[in-house]
Amino acid sequence: MGTSVLSLRMDRELLERLRHHAAKRGMSVQDYVVRTLIRGDFDERFRAAVEETERFYGVT
Repeated sequence: MGTSVLSLRMDRELLERLRHHAAKRGMSVQDYVVRTLIRGDFDERFRAAVEETERFYGVT
């Protein structure tokens, strides 16, 4: 299995929130994000967030 790199740009406030959530679980930010992405309900939650964003901006 090969690997790939995912690069994210985020504002300082979001990064601090991620650091806080990760620290509560004794994890690095990278591990916390990966664990969140592999959660069983991630696809469903992501789809709902995209749909809500599209409705907010009037894309749909």
